[in-house]
Amino acid sequence: MKRKSIRNDAQRCWRFWECGDTSPLFKARTCPRTPKRKRIPLWRTSVTLSVITALATALSVYAQENPEAAPAAVAGPNDVARFLAGMPVPPDSPLAPLTRNPAWQEHSAYFEREFSKLTVRQLQKLHAWEDTYLPDATQPIPVAFYMFSGPDFLYVDQFFPRASVYVLCGKESMGPPPDPLRIANLSGALGNLENAMKSSLTTTYFITKNMKIDLHEQNLNGVLPILYTFIARADKSIRNVTFGSLNGSGTFQESALGKRGSIPGVRISYTDNQTGDSQTLYYFTTDISDGGIKSTPGFLKFCERFGAGSSFLKSSSYLMFEEGFATIRNFILAHSNRIVQDDAGIPLAYFDPNKWNLRLFGNYLGPIELFKQHFQPRLQELFARSNPPPLDFGFGYRWNYKEANLIVAERK
Repeated sequence: MKRKSIRNDAQRCWRFWECGDTSPLFKARTCPRTPKRKRIPLWRTSVTLSVITALATALSVYAQENPEAAPAAVAGPNDVARFLAGMPVPPDSPLAPLTRNPAWQEHSAYFEREFSKLTVRQLQKLHAWEDTYLPDATQPIPVAFYMFSGPDFLYVDQFFPRASVYVLCGKESMGPPPDPLRIANLSGALGNLENAMKSSLTTTYFITKNMKIDLHEQNLNGVLPILYTFIARADKSIRNVTFGSLNGSGTFQESALGKRGSIPGVRISYTDNQTGDSQTLYYFTTDISDGGIKSTPGFLKFCERFGAGSSFLKSSSYLMFEEGFATIRNFILAHSNRIVQDDAGIPLAYFDPNKWNLRLFGNYLGPIELFKQHFQPRLQELFARSNPPPLDFGFGYRWNYKEANLIVAERK
């Protein structure tokens, strides 16, 4: 089945899209039952106009001196996402005037250039590979789990574009809802967003150390601006954003910012503009080490509610090689029908050959220097013996496609 989405026409993938669901303009109406006005003496009219003018002037001065008292315009999350992604917003959007700011125009040109290069260098080739070797992944699935994801919605969406629900998690905080109308230094804030995303656009992963610096600036901090950008650039329209937290039984409870529980999260509901699918993305800030899960078990209980699905693992710091992450490793193995990962995900030794079929792609050169202690001799032998098909796109820490590896595990 050929996908009728951005994945068939990569040149359209990250291009500007005009929004088709602009908010209706409200028109003033006059009531036909309004009684006729009585004639007012001219002198009284003049006095009245003087009073009104003076009052309006006083209110204007007060609002300028007390901006917090003035009624603030509010932009919807879809407009905010498009704005942050450097894409046009509807002409009636409160953000439309900001798109005339040279800082936004430079930001828009930067993202248009970088996403276009990403499409040619990576995404076109990834889609061609998937059409050949993993066509079933483009069919609807109930849930896609992406543990240790951080804000990397980009790649889980590329590999599993039609999941009904995506569950992402990381230790990175969400931050407040991004509001460009309240940003004093727009150029600095947009530059901060570009810096935070630079490594993911030029390699295939986020550099956590850099993200901690960039995402904790006063403007546009947290993972939400990045999630918004990826969603908009994937040609999706955000319908609703809900903040909340997970209780001990794994129930997502809506709550205002600042009143979130021990596992804060966000639910982003959106529509894929190409397929018309309604989809939901959850992101939770949580510790999924054994100790973290033991102290706050709500996250895995929440995940269990979705049953079995597909899992995606990329650039996860080889954490599941350690016994301190056995719980999450066992959960993924027990609740996945398919796992797509690089060698930094679940070690080969934990895939029971009686339960799993493994398909290998690319080359296994071992971990990068930082994680060299997690070299897998058995995996190297398996790659050498099976002569796997090559990859022509980077994946994981091996962003050079000539060195990259990819493993597809499918339950028997």
